[in-house]
Amino acid sequence: MVDSSYYLMVATFMPLILSPVIYFLGKHKGVNITTWSTFGILAVSTILVIIPCIDLGSGGSYQEVFDWSQLGHFGLKLDGLSIPFAITIYLLSTIIVIYSKPYMVRKILIQFDQLKNSKSADSSTYNDIENDLYAAKDGNSLSTLMLTTDQKSYLNEQLGLYYSLYLVFAMGMLGTVLATNLFEFYVFFELMLVPSFFLIAFFGYGKRKRTSLMFFFWAHVGAVIMLLGLLAMGFLSGGFDFDEVKANVSQIPSPWIAVIVAALIIGFAVKLGAFLVHIWLPDSYTDAPTPITVLISSAMTGIGAYGLVRIWIDLLAGPGNYSDYAIYVNIWGLITMIYGGAMALMQKDIKRVLAYSSISSMGYLLFGIGSESILGISGAIFMYVSHALGKGLLFMMAGAIILQTGTRNMDKLGGLGGKMPYTAVFAMIGGLTIIGVPITSGFMSEWVLFNGALQNAVVDWSVLKTVSFALAISATILTSAYILWMYKRIFYGVVPETLKNVRDSSKYVLITMGILASLTLILGVYPDLLYKPIIGYVQNLYEETSDELKPIKITPGSSNALSNTTEANLGREQPGQINNVTSNTEIITMKKTHLISGNHLVSYVTI
Repeated sequence: MVDSSYYLMVATFMPLILSPVIYFLGKHKGVNITTWSTFGILAVSTILVIIPCIDLGSGGSYQEVFDWSQLGHFGLKLDGLSIPFAITIYLLSTIIVIYSKPYMVRKILIQFDQLKNSKSADSSTYNDIENDLYAAKDGNSLSTLMLTTDQKSYLNEQLGLYYSLYLVFAMGMLGTVLATNLFEFYVFFELMLVPSFFLIAFFGYGKRKRTSLMFFFWAHVGAVIMLLGLLAMGFLSGGFDFDEVKANVSQIPSPWIAVIVAALIIGFAVKLGAFLVHIWLPDSYTDAPTPITVLISSAMTGIGAYGLVRIWIDLLAGPGNYSDYAIYVNIWGLITMIYGGAMALMQKDIKRVLAYSSISSMGYLLFGIGSESILGISGAIFMYVSHALGKGLLFMMAGAIILQTGTRNMDKLGGLGGKMPYTAVFAMIGGLTIIGVPITSGFMSEWVLFNGALQNAVVDWSVLKTVSFALAISATILTSAYILWMYKRIFYGVVPETLKNVRDSSKYVLITMGILASLTLILGVYPDLLYKPIIGYVQNLYEETSDELKPIKITPGSSNALSNTTEANLGREQPGQINNVTSNTEIITMKKTHLISGNHLVSYVTI
């Protein structure tokens, strides 16, 4: 039994520590043991992340803090912002382990044949998408292949390498969204880049080495720009702990605020793949092995939105630090939505359609974050979850098509709805989630996001915000167009003669797709599972009066330098009172929060 003081610590570092073990198991024990061992590690880690969330309910926070160095404290924290990101990252990572098995077996065997035929260690010039040598057209052939000794040895070693890098990748993403220190945040942010680079370089398609280098270059440049902002925040506020920065934000000179905000927005926008800094994204999504594309698209890319909310809106909250720049982020998000949707309509490669679709979806997140409203930001956070489920399903559909047909070119597909009915149903649920149709989670995220954007436009009587809202709503038509057009070309029409014997994918693929489809429907019917903590968190960033929504004004000393657990809920205006926050009757809401420091568990009440 894990000590309650170390739930998050174990969940974060167990995959890293055991990654060499997984490589050893893969090399010496084979595919099945490696797959299920990796699954077990991430399943246990996921449970350890979920356990503290159960006690928190819709408020409070759970934090593990340890003495570190002159840079501050090393901490891992769950609250209304990190909970949806952390759970989504590890749930997806766990599920995709199983999905990876049949896909990566095929991928590695194709690479083995290429290496053997080319007599060269460099097979990066091969584009094996159209190679159907190992296409599982009967749904079962991959599990019944008779492999030579050389094939089996190569497969075992490469799959062990894949899963070991996979574990480090998942760990880096989780650590980023749990970090409580600027330097710690940057370390994890960069750490998730390294294994994803190698996963593309070793197991990707086409010119995978070139693509992985471009991916690394853009991601690292964005991270360095972000680092400049983080360093300025830390030095000018007198510390690197989030709580210390937040408490002393007023000490940062005004001219530096503009520089810091610009660095953060640009750095995180690169991670999101926003318009103008999206160059890395289409090729990376297309050339990466599909299970890794699922994780990059569904889990990693959206972490840029987490960074904007946590580092920019939360830590730098104060007069002018958010509201002066929000409209620019809002418009940038709108342009990204329209550009991504328009480009998706022009593609014939399934993964490339979904790559541009992801750019468009990240535009929704930016649009919500720049909306200057509780509902808009809450909807953007929930959009991360719904996008992860919907886009995850669609990329898994693309992988299933590749497994069964040996191609992802829609000109060579058609009529597969009757041949692959389960894949077609799950893909439709994923598509409806991205479009935002009831009763999927996508509808709930878009409803709240656009509600907040419209609310703010009406309250401010802003023509610019109203036009931006109208154009954003119109952009959803583009989303519907490219999703339905892609679906029609794949699953309707006449089945090509070469695909007459195609059948649905193996149980590994169908069960994992079914899990994601179930989750998006559950959250569509009962979104409060995540909306309660999300809205509770965002409300703490704002003060609400009867007339308007304004960014909260944080003064020095309003936050404890270590615990970050002070939460004050101001009461509603009573009859006869002046409509002023300072004259309202203060209602103290007691919420249980846990702080873990070193080896000691401290339970206390926040006020």
